[in-house]
Amino acid sequence: MSRLRARLRPLLLFAWAGLFAVLCVIPPESNLQRVRAPRPSPERRGGPNVLIIVADDHAGGTLGIDGDPRQATPMLDALARQGVRFDRAYCNSPLCTPSRQALITGRLPHAVGVTRLSSKLPDDAVTLGDWLTDFGYRTAAYGKMHFNSRSRHGFSERLDTRDWRAWLEAHPPLGGDLRRPWHPFVDPPAVWLNAACRDAGLPEASMESTFYADRAVEFLRRRREDAAPFALVVSFYEPHSPFRFPRGDQGRYRPGQFPVPPLSDSDRREQPEVFRPLLPGDIQGIQAAYYTSLSFLDRQAGRVVAALDELGLGQDTLVVYVGDNGYLLGQHGRFEKHCMYEPAVRVPLLLRWPGRLPADRAVSDMVEMVDVLPTVLDLLNLPLPSDLHGQSLVAVAQGRAGAKGRDVVFSEYLECEEAMVRSERHKLVVGSGLRALKDGCVPRGTPPSAYERLYDLEADPGETTDVADRPELNAVRNELRRRLYERLTSTRLGVEPVPSGLNEAQAIQWCLVPRDER
Repeated sequence: MSRLRARLRPLLLFAWAGLFAVLCVIPPESNLQRVRAPRPSPERRGGPNVLIIVADDHAGGTLGIDGDPRQATPMLDALARQGVRFDRAYCNSPLCTPSRQALITGRLPHAVGVTRLSSKLPDDAVTLGDWLTDFGYRTAAYGKMHFNSRSRHGFSERLDTRDWRAWLEAHPPLGGDLRRPWHPFVDPPAVWLNAACRDAGLPEASMESTFYADRAVEFLRRRREDAAPFALVVSFYEPHSPFRFPRGDQGRYRPGQFPVPPLSDSDRREQPEVFRPLLPGDIQGIQAAYYTSLSFLDRQAGRVVAALDELGLGQDTLVVYVGDNGYLLGQHGRFEKHCMYEPAVRVPLLLRWPGRLPADRAVSDMVEMVDVLPTVLDLLNLPLPSDLHGQSLVAVAQGRAGAKGRDVVFSEYLECEEAMVRSERHKLVVGSGLRALKDGCVPRGTPPSAYERLYDLEADPGETTDVADRPELNAVRNELRRRLYERLTSTRLGVEPVPSGLNEAQAIQWCLVPRDER
């Protein structure tokens, strides 16, 4: 309760500040400091619980239940059949750090102040860990969270790579530690993208993701006898490059099983230089490594869910599985996520809670990463922070009459000063074309000035043809631009406001500049 009382003090200050603002006729664009909302004293103990499993660079459409012929995810497919899967879920940034912080805070990256890989999650950001800890939950976060600091951000327990390394040093792996150094964007791309489909140099028992799964199982065993509810986040590093998998998994997929995606003329013009040396055999080998790593991830995620059920906790626990962002596997000549093509921004999203959510339900409505937190809190019957940018998906997941997802979805990649909105049929991508990229994926012909690209996803699902210059689509482009403007400018509480006097296009360009690097 001491934390709760402490958080009431800034609320009183905020109320007085708001009254002063009215009296002084402060203009609407003024940007008052965001504060944490008060929340009632928790009255219940004992469930429901929540288990959130996060994958790294798991692209949407690669689950076996999606129809992927590689069938790399039998455990996740089973989870999907037991609950609800969202076939068109989109990350709010095609980059690990901002996407994960949007997930954990329910706020868009620019509003959280986290838009780049190295951005630190601000200490005053209200996370799932903060919120549920205040309601009496036992909270833990194991694995990749990308807080970029030593802060736990509300989670009572926190484990990451340094803990695994210490454990590995104390428990030398059977057969030796044969790990190789990884130098992305330094070594040739075929090397750091693992085109040779080589294992990680460790047995499965010593792998980092196995370590997190083991700790998660131990956490669940401790919680079985605890009267308080729990919230556990298990965040794996697979299938991120170099697509790690343990010794013994070699040969699970052969390069010859995979196609070499065709390239359009625009793909060749804009393909990042770093990927140009890749040969067809390399492209196939990288795909084989990715799917082998994905199958290893599937086993570890499956172990955690199986333990939950075996311990008798499954009936009173909401399980969420989500990818932090997508990944291109040779489409458009790329092996990355730093762009707005569908494979980079579409992610898997699964929800399971027996008796509360239907089984084997597929939802085709579009949803966003920021919708996960309000959905979790809604299902747990907890109040929501007042300034979330997401919306609860409970009604959509349950199939209630009239319930629907979003008519447009939004994503931003401010490292590239680029953002997108997509509707059911069209996608608008807007960028400045002026920023010197720092992500290593520099194209041969960077646009010299601001650009807008429009894709008709019904006629051109591969996004090969920009139709922004077609007069008959002017109304479509203008409407999507308006929706992009509204999303960027209406979600800036707590951060630098948009300067007055800018028109729609100018305001969008201003919002695309990353401001957390200062």
